[in-house]
Amino acid sequence: MTTTRKLGRSGIEVSAIGMGCWAIGGPLWGDGGQPFGWGEVDDDESIRTIHRALDLGVTLFDTASNYGAGHSERILGRALAGRRDGAVIATKFGNVSEEATRRALGTDASPAFAVRSLEDSLRRLGTDHVDLYQLHINELPVPAALDLVDTLENLVGQGKIRAYGWSTDDPASAEAFAAAGVHCAAIQHDESVLRDNAAVLAVCDRYDLASLNRGPLAMGLLTGSTRAVGADDVRGRAPEWLQWFTDGRPTPRWAARVEQVRGALTADGRTLAQGALGWLLARSPRTVPIPGLRTVAQAEENLATLALGPLSAEAYTEVERLLADLRPVRAA
Repeated sequence: MTTTRKLGRSGIEVSAIGMGCWAIGGPLWGDGGQPFGWGEVDDDESIRTIHRALDLGVTLFDTASNYGAGHSERILGRALAGRRDGAVIATKFGNVSEEATRRALGTDASPAFAVRSLEDSLRRLGTDHVDLYQLHINELPVPAALDLVDTLENLVGQGKIRAYGWSTDDPASAEAFAAAGVHCAAIQHDESVLRDNAAVLAVCDRYDLASLNRGPLAMGLLTGSTRAVGADDVRGRAPEWLQWFTDGRPTPRWAARVEQVRGALTADGRTLAQGALGWLLARSPRTVPIPGLRTVAQAEENLATLALGPLSAEAYTEVERLLADLRPVRAA
């Protein structure tokens, strides 16, 4: 069974499932006390989780400069010390934060900030290069994104990054960036069994890009947990874009949809989370889910999907039947 995939036209080989590192960053605060992190974390457990992920075959680790105001990058760098050659590091730029106070300070899409942010990321990660450098402003106007391409190409030429991409859910933005950037290799976008983005996947097909799937477990909804989260967790005071949770608990209408497909996702003995990740692996040969992992136990459960592989054709078809009303018309 194939447990690796290509990072688009970069040719970089990565594990078919990666590790998302947002949650291990710890708290980040926006205006009015809005949480942008996942609450307090145990750094030692985070490092053990990264090590366990490596042992289980994960090579792709996705972080960002603003996760915990840089804390995620620092922890990932500590965990990968001595094991950097076995890892593919993806990080992001564009969101500004202050390390000392863990405050979110807005965005900066300038080429100069992209260069400066990379230097800060390299310092925190303890490495001389990043494998995938991603623009992290989802709804940035396309002209501003295209203004970054020459700078990103120069960073490739300097050996400081191997490839780049954009974290955006907009297919037109993804296409413009891919068409302009020779070394654009991936689009990171929201993708799960509950929220398929066929249009972005079609762009990935046209331009030979990897589809990095953030939110593959719908921020934890697709684990089946009903535990309430704290006020320092982004799900506890969910921003407008986060529909899966209301006041720290699963939004009832979405929890009901999870129950609707639970049987199909778990029919072959998988857990619910393993079924949801298996659906993504079956959705396209370009998809690379990056579930957030905070504990060794989460790593062991979710990454067992590497061995289980894609959901069976029968189960996949049943899921699609049950969720047909959520599916947009798919691009040819």
